[in-house]
Amino acid sequence: VQLQAFGGGLVQAEGSLRLSCAASGRIFTHLVMGWFRQAPGKEREFVATINRGGDYTDVADSVKDRFTISRDNAKSMMYLQMSSLKAEDAAVYYCSAHGGTLLANRVPHYNYWGQGTQVTVSS
Repeated sequence: VQLQAFGGGLVQAEGSLRLSCAASGRIFTHLVMGWFRQAPGKEREFVATINRGGDYTDVADSVKDRFTISRDNAKSMMYLQMSSLKAEDAAVYYCSAHGGTLLANRVPHYNYWGQGTQVTVSS
């Protein structure tokens, strides 16, 4: 499975940004997808995950009500809509996938990782 995340950039605090993740190499609907992020000097942390069908999601408390995860199975794409961005949201964002059936919020659960896209939030 190859994953490519894109859409990061510089945004002002309280602004919005949409990240995208393109998947290839495996039937997309066989994958549970997730977003993680890693700030400098910190461990990679869970942001959001979505099940194969796109009808169940789990989102970290720190971004709940601000971030929305979604997927388009026809296009083999996953998205992360981010709004009301804060300085603490600045990080490299990674898309990830695993071939199981359950939502997962820990790094070891995921087999596949994209290269990451940088999100910078200016105050």
